[in-house]
Amino acid sequence: MKDIRLGIVGLGRLGYIHANNILNNIKGAKLVTACSLNNDELKKIKNQNNNVECYENYNKMIDQAQLDAVIIVSSSNQHYNHSKIALNKGLHVFCEKPLGINLQECLDIKKIVDLKKNLIFMLGFMRRYDPSYIYIKENIDKGVIGKPILFRGYSVDPESQISNSIKYAKYSGGQFLDMAIHDIDLSSWFLKSEPKTIFSVGGCYSYPEFSKYKDGDNVTSLMQFKNGSMAFFLAGRTASHGYNVETEVIGTKATIKIASAPQKSLVQILDNKEIAKECFQSFQDRFKQAFINELQEFINCIVQSRKPEITIEDGIQATLIAQKATESFRENKQLYF
Repeated sequence: MKDIRLGIVGLGRLGYIHANNILNNIKGAKLVTACSLNNDELKKIKNQNNNVECYENYNKMIDQAQLDAVIIVSSSNQHYNHSKIALNKGLHVFCEKPLGINLQECLDIKKIVDLKKNLIFMLGFMRRYDPSYIYIKENIDKGVIGKPILFRGYSVDPESQISNSIKYAKYSGGQFLDMAIHDIDLSSWFLKSEPKTIFSVGGCYSYPEFSKYKDGDNVTSLMQFKNGSMAFFLAGRTASHGYNVETEVIGTKATIKIASAPQKSLVQILDNKEIAKECFQSFQDRFKQAFINELQEFINCIVQSRKPEITIEDGIQATLIAQKATESFRENKQLYF
């Protein structure tokens, strides 16, 4: 069978990871085209593989290139538009989170996806394809921890990347939509319920630059689901030690958790002052295999004509919760769903 011909839009940090994985790690796929407004990013891909045709205009790429599918890794505020154009062109779509920056965008995409039943539409919630998170899910479903009571998720970017965070804040949709949405999706996946109430707080504790976008450098939410279970999220941008992702689920019988310390390996460094462990410095390192796994699943779904486990409804619920969390943060009050 011929390889699935892919185009990609967006070649920033994550876009380049996906492009590189398609070129080197994904079976049954071929990167045909790449689109970016940044000429240096296009040159970088050309240096990887000179056969990749480069575009600065997304519409032109979709109209002219002979594609089977498109990988959307553009800024969050472009996901809706880029997905709609590709779907209406008859292309399979892999779209990075979030599905849209508001609920209406998500619902509009759902209408198109429901009509285009022959097309594969998949969202980039890569943690669902990380071996540790798969293991947690399996154990929760088996009843190992009893009835889940509380989900706790921390997602904090390294402070060394703060300049990029400030630069991107204008387009991100806010921390809940940009960062906490991974924990939001996991909480729904693990706890198997719909949200009931949410209350968010936070602020600009170190970087007032975020306040102009009605955002913070550290924000939190406490949420209750309709089945009574709870979820707590922390999204931050100021981890001094590196990229910090922690996940814990407390049940009636046991607690299960990932990465109470974000250590890169089991190696310890001993000197005359301390015993130290290396920490992950980027999401690229922490979820390297998960990014490969999710794109391989996308290609497998196309080849096998089956739908991915992550549904359009998952994307809608995650966006709804993130939107309510942002609203609660800005208005400083508890909100109901």
